[in-house]
Amino acid sequence: METSHRTVADELRARIKDGSLQPGTRMPTQERLAREFGVERGTVRQALKILQEEQLLTHVTRGVPATVADVAARPAAAPQSTMVALATRIDAAFAAPQVEIDALCLKSASLNLALSEPIRGIHAGRMKPAAVTVRVLLPSRDIELAFPTPVADGTDGRLHRNWLDQRNAQGQVLRSNLLALRASHEIDVTVEFRALPFTPPVKLYLLNGAEALFGYYLIGRREEEFDHESLELFDIQGTQSTLFPFAQGAGVRDATFVEQSQLWFDAIWNTISSPLSLAADAAP
Repeated sequence: METSHRTVADELRARIKDGSLQPGTRMPTQERLAREFGVERGTVRQALKILQEEQLLTHVTRGVPATVADVAARPAAAPQSTMVALATRIDAAFAAPQVEIDALCLKSASLNLALSEPIRGIHAGRMKPAAVTVRVLLPSRDIELAFPTPVADGTDGRLHRNWLDQRNAQGQVLRSNLLALRASHEIDVTVEFRALPFTPPVKLYLLNGAEALFGYYLIGRREEEFDHESLELFDIQGTQSTLFPFAQGAGVRDATFVEQSQLWFDAIWNTISSPLSLAADAAP
């Protein structure tokens, strides 16, 4: 299958993000890149134009190699809604040969939706990482959730069962979709879940150890029907939360946030979290 300009752009973007191509340095010539990727020079120029529009490259011309943009010259990435930010960045993360995704969230609905595009890209031949490792921290079934919870005092078992069914079903879909890549494309896939002893007030996604997407769960009131009875809840709308992006190579502040977020996630994973089963009748 012929390599597309978007595939070339994805690979070069990944090299810029992981530091293989340093800010201020010259890119390889278009002729050299064309030979490397086995494409026409016009395909390379299209890829470089994409990265120029993303302000990752400067001086994209026919005669002189482009330059990797200086960090100081790049505008800070703007916060975006969960689905826009997560889908875009996870798709880009899959350009790396070793994909590593860590997530802390209430359920995995947003992650499932964001993974659909790179999975389609793998099936279409647009990308093929050698390995994919996904670790997900979700609340334990054994805790009393801070949300969703009834506005009135007390707990409601129906509400907890509904959340638990969704948590388990979404996790099973995520695991199944990723593990299927082993058989279909011989990709080394690992998917793990662990249980949190608390309700996370924020969501966090860490991509390839190089990016962090962080957002607050905003709590509001809503109503839901249970057994023909309307129940008023305190709940969140996770897919509509705003995610704030941080990236290695975007300054000391961003780099420190990514590093500390990864250390925090690893500490939770290795200490106070516990094994999580997605079976309906299992604990936690």
